[in-house]
Amino acid sequence: MLTPLISSLYDRNTSLPHKITYYHQAIQQIESHSISPQIYHSLKEKGDLERTPLFFQVRLKQKYDEALFQNILIKSETDKILNRLEKAKIEAIPLKGVYFAQEYFGHLAARGTSDIDILIKKESVGETVQLVKSLGFEQEEEWIPEHFHCSFSKRIPGSPVPLVVEIHWGIVKEKTSHLEIDTFWEEAEAVKGSSYIKSLSDEHTFYMICLHGWRHNLDSPRYYLDIIQLIFRLNNRVDLHRLFQQAKKDGTLKRMVRTLSIVYEEYPILENVMKLPVKRSMKKRRKGRLFHYLDFIDFQFLSYDTFQHCLREVYSWCFPRKTDIYTELNVEYQRSSYIKSIFFLYKERIGKGLKATYLLVRGANQP
Repeated sequence: MLTPLISSLYDRNTSLPHKITYYHQAIQQIESHSISPQIYHSLKEKGDLERTPLFFQVRLKQKYDEALFQNILIKSETDKILNRLEKAKIEAIPLKGVYFAQEYFGHLAARGTSDIDILIKKESVGETVQLVKSLGFEQEEEWIPEHFHCSFSKRIPGSPVPLVVEIHWGIVKEKTSHLEIDTFWEEAEAVKGSSYIKSLSDEHTFYMICLHGWRHNLDSPRYYLDIIQLIFRLNNRVDLHRLFQQAKKDGTLKRMVRTLSIVYEEYPILENVMKLPVKRSMKKRRKGRLFHYLDFIDFQFLSYDTFQHCLREVYSWCFPRKTDIYTELNVEYQRSSYIKSIFFLYKERIGKGLKATYLLVRGANQP
């Protein structure tokens, strides 16, 4: 639905959609995926904003202004944390968030954000946790060593939802890759005026954003926009051949190839900007009623470079943590037994599977 509009933002040979009905449908999707700031900023930067319907401009601007206010608030909280980390001589790297918006989208409000992500060396996590708690954040979930982050939150005056800060010590699960986070630290550079606060290299930023998009199975145009924006912004500053070699060493090559193949297939103009050295054809998986089944299996279980990593992911999916069970069920955490929780999970999964199978069979039998 949004592909024609997004294509027009980056491809000079693609014109803006003309039908007003398109914009009525598009604004619904834009707002549901929280990408109004990106669309508004890009249209304005190109000088095309006034070529869109007035109601479309007004609604984009409204969400853009809201993002500006929220990002100013989040930047203030981010700076408090980073300043404390600097004083404590703890090395840290802000991930995504407000600094990502400023550096790669060109403006604080050009990409909305809702939380704070900070990369810390694993040996500094305990000290960082205490520091974050001293700033009023409360732990949201238990620290799971084999995972790569833990979350904290606090209420912010004037905000309807709490602000979450995620402390990362990695960017992918340790049990499903060989990724050495030390290489990210080695190439990171100190930001101006700091000795301990650093920024990722452009190449590692791109790597991280691709893996982040993969982790969410590119289920929102937001992840496409992040990758597309980086490709156009970085252009020749990313060596994909070298990056794919690193991904092969890290055990994340299939994830990178899958993610970029999908994005490049949706937006072919990217080949003219940054040529993809390895590409999978995703067309067969994207056509027909079986797409969602095939896509789920491909993403959930076949995106790993080794058989061992695949087995670990299959096991994690079959027997997830209790907190993950209730996240998937989209209900509040309950103090019931693990067996009871698993029962409810599989009841929900089987119900969805039967419903989808019924719709598939009914569709196949229709003339």
